[in-house]
Order: sequence, then C-alpha cells, then structure tokens
Amino acid sequence: MDYQELFSESLISLGLNKVRTGLAILGVVIGIGSVITLVSLGQASQKSVANQIEALGTNLLTISPVGKNVGMVRGAMGGGTTLTTDDAEAIKNSTVITSVAAVSPEYAGRSQIIAGENNTNVQVYGVTPAYLEVHRLSLASGSFIISQQVSSQSRVAVLGPTVVEDLFGEGANPLGKTVRIEGQNFTVIGVSAAKGGSGPQSLDNAIFVPLTTAQKVLYGVKYLSSIAVAAKSEDQIDLARNQIGYLLLERHRLQDPAEADFRFLSQEDILSTASEISGTFTTLLTGIAVISLVVGGIGIMNIMLVTVTERTREIGLRKALGAKKKVIITQFLIEAALLTFSGGAIGITLGIALSYILASYLSLPFVLSLPSILLAFGVSALTGIIFGFYPAQKAAGLEPVEALRYE
Repeated sequence: MDYQELFSESLISLGLNKVRTGLAILGVVIGIGSVITLVSLGQASQKSVANQIEALGTNLLTISPVGKNVGMVRGAMGGGTTLTTDDAEAIKNSTVITSVAAVSPEYAGRSQIIAGENNTNVQVYGVTPAYLEVHRLSLASGSFIISQQVSSQSRVAVLGPTVVEDLFGEGANPLGKTVRIEGQNFTVIGVSAAKGGSGPQSLDNAIFVPLTTAQKVLYGVKYLSSIAVAAKSEDQIDLARNQIGYLLLERHRLQDPAEADFRFLSQEDILSTASEISGTFTTLLTGIAVISLVVGGIGIMNIMLVTVTERTREIGLRKALGAKKKVIITQFLIEAALLTFSGGAIGITLGIALSYILASYLSLPFVLSLPSILLAFGVSALTGIIFGFYPAQKAAGLEPVEALRYE
C-alpha cells in the first residue's frame, strides 16, 4: 500500500468539490477556535481578578456590618448599620490587638458626578488618610485627604483615573477644578494612580472624599459601610480576625459569636470565591465550545457519507480491479484526517489571534493555555478518526457488482 499515492489521491478528491471541503473545514475551525478563545478568556478574567485582589494586599481584612436576623434567616453582609467610627478607633487604639498595622473606617455610596456638561455614575468612598496605607493606593498627582479635612468636613475630592477621563477627557489635569456630588461642589485635590480592573467596584472608577463629609454632607448617616484593616503580615490575618472579633463582640454587648452583627472577609476569601466562579464559567464555556467541535465532526461525517455515495461506482471499479478493503478504508480516513487537521491548524491560529485581540480590547492579561490547545487539537484528530471511520467502513463494505450498477 503506497501511502504517498493515497495521500495524493485524497488531496485530488477533496479538491474536486472545494465548497464542500471548505465548509467541512470551517466547522472544525469554528470549534477549535472557540475552545482556545473561550478557555483563554476565562483564564484571563480569572488572572485579572486575582491580580486586582492581590494588588489590594494579601494582609487586608475587611469588617462589614450584618443586617438583623429574621427568624432563622441570617442578615445580609453590608446590610447593617452596626459599625461606627468609634469601633474603628477602638480597634486602632486597643492595647490588646497586637496584629494590626493600620485601620481605615469607610463609608461607600453611589452618586452621579457632574463636571460642566459631563457626568458619570461612580462609587463615592468616604475615607481617612489611613486609606492609602491599608489599600495600597498611590497618587498620580496632587495630594490625598488629610486629617484636618476629615475633622472639618471639607468638600474636597480625589478622583480615580477613569473618572478623570470620563469627566474631563483623556490626559486632562483636573486639579483645582470643581465637580458636583449630590448637589454639592467639591474641589479636586488629587488623582489616584491606576490599579487596573473594571466594573462598578474598581478603584479607578471611584471618588474619595473625607469620611465625615460623606457621612454628614452627602448621605446623612452616622454608621460605616466597612472597616478595612491591614494586618502586620499575612501570617497574622487569623490572629487579627480573632482579636478584633472579641473586641467588637464586647463593644456590641454580644455573648454568642454566632449572633455577631459583623463579618470578616479576607483577600484569600475573595480570591477563593472569585476563582471558583471563574472556573465554573470557564468550564461552561469550554463545554459549549467542545459541543461546537463535535457538531463540526458530525458535519465531516455527513460530507464523507455524501462523498461515498457520489463515488460508489469508482469504489466498485477499484474493488473489481483488486483494491483491498484496507486500502479503501485508509484513503477515506486520510481524507477525513486532512479535513480535521487543516481545520485544526487554522482554528488554533485563529483562536490564538482572537484571544490576543479580545484580551487587548477588554484590558485583560493575555493568557495562552497550552493544555487547551493540545486538547482542542487532540479532539480534532479524534473527531476525524471517529467521524471518518463509519463512512470509510461503508465505502469498503460495498460489493463491487452492486457498486458498478449504481447510477
């Protein structure tokens, strides 16, 4: 059996109907390209979330109030009003708590921000000077909020870079300019450095004002949305959680820790949850892409069956001249393999290119998963063999006399 001759005949056979061959290859291209692109984007989003969380500091611990329990239903995190500035001061000044480096009391609200004819809806954080240290935030220009501005309820604001671009345009210098928040005029004193990320909780798309200004001037509240704490090291996160927990239970006059009106959330907790969600999403997308690859394989089988029908007389003639069953099977498997490998090569190239383009467009890190490429190509090869075998068997099983009579 001359494999080179069979290969040449397979190429000639596929070239006789270029449209049909092209459509078969296209199905494989779409399937493999989808697998690579979707897996890459899923892993890129997971890496982006991990980078954002780690940028905030692995020693960050957030304390959030919990809403009141209703019957057997536990109150929602962030839904309570039990944390106060006094709680934050008690944590900061406690001689019992030895694991905390800095404490940042915070209040968060969402408002429409106006500058001239432009406006945007962003998260407004009421903060103290400690916010910079606790959240590892740095400034691109200007200055941050100082203690005097907190005590005097000053109407000053530090803008995130995305807010600057939305309100004043790319590359603009907003220092000294005025923005309106909830009908109040605020003077821009600083611009924070970009931390990356997107979405409503991104610090790049946020405004920072003095804590007392946010509480009393903008939103009329006395409580805090959260207290952020920087432990002295990542190893002391659990110790900080326990020390602060006992202090707050005592301050809130609670005996049972199960009835605590606050909850802790570490960066490790957030990263674990985000990774789990992202992993599930990636698996779902991969499943959808694999289904499209199988559909492409079914398309190849369908085309090969049509080819067998069209070439019935040719097959009968070859068998009458002594061609063995093994030769017939091999030729049709080669044709199926050529379709899938051609589609695989194009699909891999297209998938990598699309992954890079979409990652750049969505401001995500470009992640190329070698296992996903090998998986896609392996499934492609397996698809060619599996879906090409039945038509090949059918062709090889034709009786020469019956095949020659076929019209």
